[in-house]
Amino acid sequence: METLKAIGYSLIGLAVVLLAILIFVKTDVDVQAATLCTEFHQNDLPMEECPAHTSNVSWLIVSAFGLGFLILGVGVYLLFVPRQQAILKREIVVDTSKFDEEEKKVFDVIKLKEGSAYQTDLIKETGFSKVKVSRVLDKLESQGVLERKRRGMTNIVVLK
Repeated sequence: METLKAIGYSLIGLAVVLLAILIFVKTDVDVQAATLCTEFHQNDLPMEECPAHTSNVSWLIVSAFGLGFLILGVGVYLLFVPRQQAILKREIVVDTSKFDEEEKKVFDVIKLKEGSAYQTDLIKETGFSKVKVSRVLDKLESQGVLERKRRGMTNIVVLK
């Protein structure tokens, strides 16, 4: 989340620098175009032949301004739009006083993993056998503390 804010600040800084440079370029191009038009008028040359009126530079500058504002918008979006990850972190409160040691250990491992874990990971992290983990999960599931969902060759265990 902090990296998104850092990217947002970087994009805003880049956009401000780009827009400042474009302002200087635009004023310089306008001065040059005005000078060219003045010279063409003094020499009684037709307006259609004036290079200031046949150049595509103004469209390129307008496109660059659009890009600058787009970068600025993305930077502001990254800074101020709330993330849904904060909503996902909910506090799981369960009365563990009636749990035995194995149930507490399994419950704590799942809670540390933000409320969900693969059953194979529980076997590795608790050091219990497959059968013991399965029996502990059966007990906790019957008490309504968690539920198991089949995922391929293993289960994902989710706290309720």
